[in-house]
Amino acid sequence: MTDHRSSLSPQAALNAATWISPAEDQPAEPGKRPAYWMRSHFTWSPDDGETTAHATAHGIYELFVNGIRAGDEELTPGFTSYRKRLQVQSWDITHQLVSGGNVITALLSDGWFRGRHGFERRADGFGTATAFLASVTSARGTLAATSADWESRESHITRADLMDGQTTDFRLLGSAEEITTADGWVPVVPRQGGLYDNRERLIRPIAPPVRRIEELAPVTVAVPASGITVVDFGQNINGWVRLRALGPFGTHITLKHGEILDDAGLVSLENIRAFDFASKTPLPAGQIDEIISAGRAGDVFEPRHTTHGFRYVQVEGNAGAIAHEDLTAVVVHSDLQRTGTFECSNNRLNALHDAILWSFRGNACDVPTDCPQRERSGFTGDWQVFVDTAALMFDVSGFSAKWLRDLSADQGPDGRVPTVVPNPAGDGPSGNFFEDSAAGSAGWGDAAVFVPWSLWRAYGDRQALREAFGAMRSWVDYASRAAASGRHPERAALRPAPLPHEQYLWDTGFHFGEWLEPDTPPNPDPARDHGIVATAYLYRSADLLAKAAGVLGDFPTADHCRALAAEVLAAWREEYLEDSGLLSEESQGHYVRALAFGLVPPHLAPLAAARLVELIGLNGNRLGTGFLATGLLLPTLADHGYPDVAYELLLSTGSPSWLGMLDAGATTMWEWWDGVTTSGARGSLNHYSKGAVGSFLYTHVAGIRLPENPDEAHAGYRTVTIAPQPGGDIAWARAAVDTVHGRISSAWSIEHGKFTLHVEIPMSVNATVKMPDGSTHTAGGGSHEFTSGHHDPLPRY
Repeated sequence: MTDHRSSLSPQAALNAATWISPAEDQPAEPGKRPAYWMRSHFTWSPDDGETTAHATAHGIYELFVNGIRAGDEELTPGFTSYRKRLQVQSWDITHQLVSGGNVITALLSDGWFRGRHGFERRADGFGTATAFLASVTSARGTLAATSADWESRESHITRADLMDGQTTDFRLLGSAEEITTADGWVPVVPRQGGLYDNRERLIRPIAPPVRRIEELAPVTVAVPASGITVVDFGQNINGWVRLRALGPFGTHITLKHGEILDDAGLVSLENIRAFDFASKTPLPAGQIDEIISAGRAGDVFEPRHTTHGFRYVQVEGNAGAIAHEDLTAVVVHSDLQRTGTFECSNNRLNALHDAILWSFRGNACDVPTDCPQRERSGFTGDWQVFVDTAALMFDVSGFSAKWLRDLSADQGPDGRVPTVVPNPAGDGPSGNFFEDSAAGSAGWGDAAVFVPWSLWRAYGDRQALREAFGAMRSWVDYASRAAASGRHPERAALRPAPLPHEQYLWDTGFHFGEWLEPDTPPNPDPARDHGIVATAYLYRSADLLAKAAGVLGDFPTADHCRALAAEVLAAWREEYLEDSGLLSEESQGHYVRALAFGLVPPHLAPLAAARLVELIGLNGNRLGTGFLATGLLLPTLADHGYPDVAYELLLSTGSPSWLGMLDAGATTMWEWWDGVTTSGARGSLNHYSKGAVGSFLYTHVAGIRLPENPDEAHAGYRTVTIAPQPGGDIAWARAAVDTVHGRISSAWSIEHGKFTLHVEIPMSVNATVKMPDGSTHTAGGGSHEFTSGHHDPLPRY
C-alpha cells in the first residue's frame, strides 16, 4: 500500500488529535524498553466514503486498522529534527474498514527519539517519553483521533532499540492477534504543553520512505560449535533477518549480527563497538535480537523496530539445524530510484562499483548515515564527500532536500553546523564536550554549502537551492568570523605581529582535518593547526555561495562572497603556496584539495600536479589520502594530465587501495583503508566515504560530466560533456544516467587501435563530446557515434 496524499495539511488533519503516551510506571533502562500497543475504536459506514488515517510519533510506530497494517513504510515517522520537523504519514484505509465498529491500533517503540543513538550510544536524545498522534478523517470530518479515551499495554516486543536490537516473546501474542484482545489494557497518558503544542512542526514527507527493498538467501550455513549456527548472506547490508521455524514452546533464540568472523568462525562485534569518550572505554556493540517461541506453527520473527548492519548472523539456542529456507536477510533502506549504471571490461572494477552501490544502500536509511551499525548518524562530512557519487547512482533529490531542511533546523544561531544531522541536541549545545567541540569542523560543516550546490548541478532545481541558501550563507558567515577572530598560537609565536592576510586564515577551533589518512593515527586535538585544510574549505564555500547567490539573483551577496573568496584565496596562497608551486605543508590530500578547489594559479598548477605525482611515487605508488580528499584524487590526477597515474591507483591492490579491500573480502567500503588484516578487523566495514571514487567511473572512465559551475541554462544536465579517458587494461566501458531530461549514456570500446564512442542524448540536452585524441564534437538529442584512430591519453600541460 502506498502513501495516500490527503488534501488536508498535517496540522488540519490532526487538529482534533491529542498527543498520548503509553502508561509506563517507570521507564526501563535504555536498550531494554518494550514496545507498546495503543488502540481505540470508531464507527464507519460506506456513506463516509474515502477515509484516510494520519499518524506520527515520538518514536517508531506501525499503524494497524482492524489488525491489518497500514502501508508498507518502515521506521515511520522517519528521522528528522523532531523539535522543529516531524513527518506525518497518511494512508487511504477505506478498503480495510467494515460497516460498524472498527479498531485502530499503533505499535510504538523508542526509535531515534528515545532510543540509543550516535557514537556514544546515548539514549533520550529528543525526550524521555514516547508519544503518538493520529486521526482518521473522511469528507464528513474526523471519525477518530488520539485522546485520553485511548488504551495502552505492553506488547509482545519486550525490548526494542534501533542499535541494541529487539526481543520478541511470541508467548505474549496469544492464540489470536493481540490487538483484538481486551486483557491488560489501561488508559493512556495525555500530553500537552511544550513540544506537544507545537503543531507547526508537523510536515508531509518529501523524501522516499524506508521500505523492505530486497531479500537475500543464505550463501552458507555453518555450525562452528555445538548449538551455534553461523549464516553468511554474502553481502554486507542494512536490515534484519526474517526467521521461521522458531522451535518448541519456550525456545530462546539469540541472533547476533556482525560484519566479520573471528578465527573460530564465530561472529565478532569487536570492530563496531562504540566508544565512550568520557571514560575512554569501548561500549557494547548491540545488534542482538532475541526470540522466545510460543511453539506455534506459522509464527515468523521479523524485527521491524530495529535494523542492523551485517553480513553474518550467529544463531544460538535454536532447536536443531537451521535450513537455508528458514532464514532470509531483508535489505531495508530508503526507497530511492536507481538512476545510474556502470559496467566495463574489468570485472574487478564492476565489483568495486557494486560494493560502492551496496555501501550507499546500507547507509541510506532515511538519512545519509556514516555506518549502519556502530553510530548510524547523519555525519555531515560523509554526505559532503559522497553526494556527487550518490546522485550518479540514485535520485537523491528529495532524500537530500529533507536532510538539508534538518541541517538548517539544527544549525546554531551563530551559523555553526553540528557534526551530525539530525542532531539530538538540536541547534544548541549538547553538554557533551566532544560533540560540542567538534561542531563546525571544516569539511563537515561545509556540507551546508557543498551539498546544495551538488544538487543544483545534478537536478537544476532553483527553488531547492533557494531553500538551502540561508543555511549556506550562515555557514560561510560563521566560518569567516571564526577565521577573523582567532589566530593559532604557533603562528602567533612565530609572528607576534599578525600580517594583514591572517584575518582570512581559519586556523583555530576543532577540525577533523583530512582524517584517516593511511598510516596516520587520527588525532582530533583542537590544539592542532588545520589551517591549510580549513582555509581551503572557507574559500571553496565562499566561492560556491557567490555562485549560488548569482543563480538566485542576490547580487549584493554574490559580490560580497566573491570578494571574501578572493581575500581567502590570496591568504591561502600567501601562507601555504610557494613560488615553486610547492606547498609549505605537504601531503597528498593537501595537493589534491589545492588543485581540485582551484587554489593553485594556472601557471603553477603543472608544478603542483607533478609534485602530487612525486609524492605518490615516494609512497610506493600508493595513495595517501584520507576522508576528505580521496574522492577528489583520481579526477584531479586525470584532469591535470596524469590519467595513467589515476588508473594505476584505481587498479592497484594491497593496502591502501580500493581493490585491496575487495581482495580482503569487502562487499562494501571500509572506514579504514586497512579495515581487515591478518590481525583482525577494525572500524566499520560499511562506510561509504572512500566509495566517492565511484564518481570517477562515471565522469572519467565513461566520461559523463556535468558543468562545474552551471547557471540556470546549464544546470541539471541541460548541458553535458561526454569526455571518456580510457586507461589501464579496460577495453570497453559503458554508463548511463537517468536525468530530469531523460537518459544520457556513453559507451566506448577499443578494437585494433580504433576507439569507438556511442552516446545517447535526450532531445532537450546539448552535449559536447571530447574524444581521447583531442577532437571535439557537438551532439544534440539522439544517438551518435564517433571514432578515432588512436586512444592516447590527453597530453599534460
